[in-house]
Amino acid sequence: MSGHSKWSTIKRKKGALDAKRSKIFSRISKEITIAAREGGGADPETNPRLRLAVQNAKAQNMPKDVIERAINKASKDGDSLVEMNFEGYGPGGVAVFVECLSDNNNRTVGAIRAIFTKRGGSLGTNGSLSFIFDRKGVFEFTKPESLDMDELELEVIDAGAEDIESEGDTVIITCALEDFGQLNKKLEEMGITPEKADLERIPNNTKELSLDDAKKVLRMIEDFEDNDDVQNVFHNLEMTQELENALNEE
Repeated sequence: MSGHSKWSTIKRKKGALDAKRSKIFSRISKEITIAAREGGGADPETNPRLRLAVQNAKAQNMPKDVIERAINKASKDGDSLVEMNFEGYGPGGVAVFVECLSDNNNRTVGAIRAIFTKRGGSLGTNGSLSFIFDRKGVFEFTKPESLDMDELELEVIDAGAEDIESEGDTVIITCALEDFGQLNKKLEEMGITPEKADLERIPNNTKELSLDDAKKVLRMIEDFEDNDDVQNVFHNLEMTQELENALNEE
């Protein structure tokens, strides 16, 4: 099982990065609002980014009225939300990429910088981690009992899947950025609704640290995730067996 699948499994078991449902709803609501504003209107049928955001909202059992409020918000005060990215390094030289949606630039910059400093890291310049992370499409879903994995693999590979991982009943498919829409459509045709479908930043190399240093990195990541302006945090910390065991014991 690859590092990406291991991290996903740990998150599902512990809920370490998105423990509170209200926080999940808040983040998805922001994405719906920005998608309605930036992606081409309030109709999910003609706005692919919004369709994906609504799909993820439904997978998290977000109420229909909450979804509609987030869409309507785009025409009222959606302009106040700005997408912001931060790149830097954590303890041990682990690369950390933080994606934010904020209505206050100064507040967000100050908070992100403070977390890097507090946790022994350093904030870098935008683009400084471009050689470490590749933008990929990631789909995660529970395998239907009737689904034949060999048949699934043939279908999704034709649609652009680069990697297919399975851990128990969970399947994770990764594809190139440009194949994201095509693969999403193929899964829809197969009657598969992902619990998660996102564009993520996947590291092309990972960094292995001692258990103590790895835990320092995780504390930094948790601090970022606790910030209301943060949407996603990506990193290249290697999930070692020692670290996996330690997290499962907590």
